[in-house]
Parts: sequence; C-alpha cells; structure tokens
Amino acid sequence: MKYQTLSGLLALSLLFGCSSKDNIVPDVPPSELYTEAQSELQSGNWLTAIDKLEALDSRYPFGAYSEQVQLDLIYVYYKNDDLALGLATIERFSRLNPTHEKMDWVLYMRGLTHMAQDRNFMHDLFNIERSDRDPEPVKAAFADFKKLLQRYPDSPYAEDSQRRMFALKNRLAEYDLATADFYLRREAWIAAIKRCQELQKTYPDTEAARKSLQIQLAAYKELGLADSIARTEKLIELNPEK
Repeated sequence: MKYQTLSGLLALSLLFGCSSKDNIVPDVPPSELYTEAQSELQSGNWLTAIDKLEALDSRYPFGAYSEQVQLDLIYVYYKNDDLALGLATIERFSRLNPTHEKMDWVLYMRGLTHMAQDRNFMHDLFNIERSDRDPEPVKAAFADFKKLLQRYPDSPYAEDSQRRMFALKNRLAEYDLATADFYLRREAWIAAIKRCQELQKTYPDTEAARKSLQIQLAAYKELGLADSIARTEKLIELNPEK
C-alpha cells in the first residue's frame, strides 16, 4: 500500500509538473521572452533559462530567434548536465544548418558534451579514478575535436580542442591499460599481451604505454617466452619511469 501511495504521489507530481509548465512561462511576445531568457542565462539560472528557451523554441520554431535559441539551448543543456538533450539539439541544429557560421562552436560543444558523459558525479564527489569505465563517450569527443581541427583549423576553439584531444588520448590509453591488467589478473596471458601491444602502437607517447610494458613482461614470463622477455626488458630499460 505504501508503494502504491508513493507511486501515486509521484504520478501526480509529474502530472502537475507537466500541466503547470505553460503557467511558468507566460505567453508574452517573443522579443520579451527572449530578453528574459538571456537575462536568466547571463545570471546562471539554467533551469529558468531552459524553461523560457524551450517555450520560445516550441511556440516560434521558425521565428526570428529560432537559430539563436537552439544555440543557447545547446549551451544551457550542457551547463545543466542535460547531456542527452544537448546532443539531440546539436544533431537537430547541425541537420538544419550544416553551413552555419557557428558550426565550429557547435562541434566544440558536441565534444564538450561527449566529454561530460564520461564524468560520473559520484566519482567526482569522492575523487575516484575509474579508468575502466566505458570509453565510448571519450572516443566520440575525440572524433568531434578532431573534426573541428580538420574543418576549422583557424577556429578560436581549435587550440583548446587540441589540448582536450591530448587529455582524451591519455584517458583512452589508461582504459587499455586497465583492460590489459584485467586480462593479466584473469591469467589470460595472450589477451593481455595483445592489448599491451595495441596500446603501445596506438598511444606510444603516453605514460600508460610505458606502464603496459610491465604487464607485457609479466605475461611473457608466465608463458616462458625467453626471447620476448628479453625484448620487453630491453624496452623497459629504454623507457625508464620519468
């Protein structure tokens, strides 16, 4: 009975939340509503800004403010951690405005949004490093920033994108290192070696690549491969810890 009551209250709250949204955003002229949305945005009131921008977007989808409203929504969704909505808005804007003068910024925001998907609130809160979490958002972000640099090398966002690509590369290398270590602990020696070699080939200038040599060495020792052990020991000698 308690669960039913709780479910009923939640359903009612959602119902009233949805039905009262139009009351939150008065039906005023678009210029006035846009000015109010900008004021909220500048003040960092993301939820209120979203309400007003969404109202503008739904009431005047082809109005004078249409493109700028979508750009503003991309930004406030990112700031408010509404990442799925942000990516959907980016996709919509890119499809409708493929040659827009701010497409470099849109690509940059897509990269930032994908990067934010790799962040976990609880990990941030307790300062937990989880290199083994799914790297797909990181790969997507890397591709976004790479595309920005290829298409808009003179963009004001190019330099920061390049810095972020460097950080993302290290994140991907750390994931491969964690995977290789997992294989080693599971005594999957061949799988550990292959992942280490792939890491070294793809991300040779990372700290993870250097660390992977120790995992590779341990796996070769378990397999008793003398020549491979000697080669890996030589690589470790040539790549000392910094």
